[in-house]
Amino acid sequence: MLKPQITMIGGGMIAHDQILPSLYQLQRQGAIGEITVCAQHAKTLQALRDNAMIHQRAFPGHSFRAVPDPAVDASAKDSLAYRKVIAAMPPRQIVIVAIPDQLHHEVIMTALRHDQHVIAVKPLVLTIAHALEIEREARSRNLFVGVEYHKRFDDRSLLARRRYREGMFGEFKLGTARLMEKWYYRHSNFQNWFTPENSDAFTYIGCHYVDFVHFVTGLIPTAVSVYGIKDKFPNGNEGYLWTDARVLWNNGACLNVQNTLSFPDEAPGSNTQGITLYFSDGERGAWLDHSDQYRGIKYCYTRRLNTDGGTTFHEPSTEYFQYIDLGGPGLSCTGYGFRSVDQLVRAAIRVESAGVGERAALLKEIDDAEVIATPSNSSYNEAVMEAGRLSILNGGKLAVIEAGDPPRVRLE
Repeated sequence: MLKPQITMIGGGMIAHDQILPSLYQLQRQGAIGEITVCAQHAKTLQALRDNAMIHQRAFPGHSFRAVPDPAVDASAKDSLAYRKVIAAMPPRQIVIVAIPDQLHHEVIMTALRHDQHVIAVKPLVLTIAHALEIEREARSRNLFVGVEYHKRFDDRSLLARRRYREGMFGEFKLGTARLMEKWYYRHSNFQNWFTPENSDAFTYIGCHYVDFVHFVTGLIPTAVSVYGIKDKFPNGNEGYLWTDARVLWNNGACLNVQNTLSFPDEAPGSNTQGITLYFSDGERGAWLDHSDQYRGIKYCYTRRLNTDGGTTFHEPSTEYFQYIDLGGPGLSCTGYGFRSVDQLVRAAIRVESAGVGERAALLKEIDDAEVIATPSNSSYNEAVMEAGRLSILNGGKLAVIEAGDPPRVRLE
């Protein structure tokens, strides 16, 4: 396969923090070709273009084609621009979907119907039916669809997975997880879409740790209850900005997950997150504890970091995503945030580079390996999302995931 064109739909926080710099590094390495970024508002793309760390310090000389182009009209708005951009792509390139959760399905299906491989930020979609529709469409065209659950590419996740499957921990029984983003999220574009009918803190953030438990243990979720607390954004919109979820698994185990967009801006680190799991082999107990918000580094600067929520006392994460100086040109990306994008893009390239008659077998091989999340091997996540949304909109009642073909979600 020649270097694929990449079209990213969405230019918000995750594009700034992880995806675009990762794509530039792949472009620098010669793995991919032209990059297009399409967003609803031209001003979103202007902010992405103006990111000095990305375009001046880390990747000088790299750029993307913007649609709509802020250089032509900085006030331009086109909510359907993605349709025209995708339709104009040569077939069997790569579309990256990095937009709010509730918009994924339509954009992914548009890309697949135009014969494009797809990479989507998590969660893939919010219902089982949509996940199955995506899986069927992709399979019928031998297209790759990958979900960007970047915690899978944290070395500690991969080590825990191997150790669990070697029997070192016994069986998962009980766990608790937290992932709390900082208060400044409330002042971002989240306040325009993160409303009760669209999403909640568990759906957007907690899905990481639900996926982690399956990734490590292979267990399947069977029931979900999510209690949500509404709070107001600065613009007056409400959202479920505090959630407490309980996820039950097919061996009877229980995982509690707490999420918020409310962690203090003055706290060190970009968030607070971690997971503790307890296990048993029937004779002995076992334990796993991951503190994910920092990696043993503590800095106190002479001035605040020039970032949203920047502080003088800082506990940086070297594991998720950082820029490092390896002697140029510019800076290099490191961490599992980059590794995740790298693995997903290269999986799509591998599928497309295979012979036409070999693609179906290669896609099945990727599904069966269960390292990269795909609609086939991670649809339990969509079942949890659907059950969680049903629960939170009904006051936290337990929503059961009934096994079947397809699975079904209902209130108990």
